[in-house]
Amino acid sequence: MALQNFIDQCLPAIESELQQVVKTAREPHYQGLHEMTTYHMGWEGEGAGPKARGKRVRPLLVLLSTASAGGEWVNALPAAAAVELVHNFSLIHDDIEDNSPLRRGRPTVWKIWGLAQAINAGDTMFTLAHLAVMGLKKTTSPIIALQATHLLQQTCLHLTQGQYLDIAYEEKTDLAIEDYWPMVAGKTGALLAACTELGALVADVDNETRNFYRNFGRDLGLAFQALDDYLGIWGNTDLTGKSVASDLVEGKKTLPVLYGLEKNGAFAKRWRQGPVTQGEVPEIAKQLEAEGGRAFTQDEAERLTSSALQSLEDADPQGDAGQALAELANQLLKRDV
Repeated sequence: MALQNFIDQCLPAIESELQQVVKTAREPHYQGLHEMTTYHMGWEGEGAGPKARGKRVRPLLVLLSTASAGGEWVNALPAAAAVELVHNFSLIHDDIEDNSPLRRGRPTVWKIWGLAQAINAGDTMFTLAHLAVMGLKKTTSPIIALQATHLLQQTCLHLTQGQYLDIAYEEKTDLAIEDYWPMVAGKTGALLAACTELGALVADVDNETRNFYRNFGRDLGLAFQALDDYLGIWGNTDLTGKSVASDLVEGKKTLPVLYGLEKNGAFAKRWRQGPVTQGEVPEIAKQLEAEGGRAFTQDEAERLTSSALQSLEDADPQGDAGQALAELANQLLKRDV
């Protein structure tokens, strides 16, 4: 209940802040570029609306972290807009690199406007994110704004490093589980860690508390990814909306797959023979489960979940916002398995 109340209160403010930032790049000669960004953000074009916009989890994490740490959430809106724009920059580029034709049920930017202009649109969002975070100079202080800008830049570096590993791993056949964590720490953990740390930074908490918030976000991201890998093979399609065949058919180096490859049993033997077909998926998933991949992945997700929730408890979030932050974490980490 606390979470829904917070969402109802903050989501309109998040959308307004995002639209104001994106509008700064709207000039007569660049209307087409503006159209690409507003389309991707889910505001315009066929299918525009809440589903096309996404859930705005990352900006909500920023605002909740600020409020639960004793700050005024409205002061964190520039940071909230910045992380959402970074997220969407990464999605535009990911769609290009993954050759994905759809995003949230709609054609991707590159599919409509072509690769070159889609890259440009992603770069625009990246730049707007860094302009947005500087708005903290007005809502907090120049020192906090500078610290936030540095944190956001470090996060973008980690994101691109994680994406590099993800792409590089596609061609590697000798990966181990230890190779998995740097990749997901960059692709998933880094931005969520930035969200919660930025929120704490805006609240101007002490360094220890700020570290607790950062660790909470980092492990939240890692646990979410491990759970996503689990659901990608053994999830309930009706609940997740994702085919349990896709990860295996696409040959993704997910956590359970790397576990199975390290075991070097029947699963690894079949995997190394070439692409998995749709019809083989049930039997291969069953084999991976028999070798311990399912239990291992679930245990890792639970371990990271416990670590994230412990860091949140150590941060001692207060009030309705603290309750809402815990609710959001549990929603993300307690998906049906």
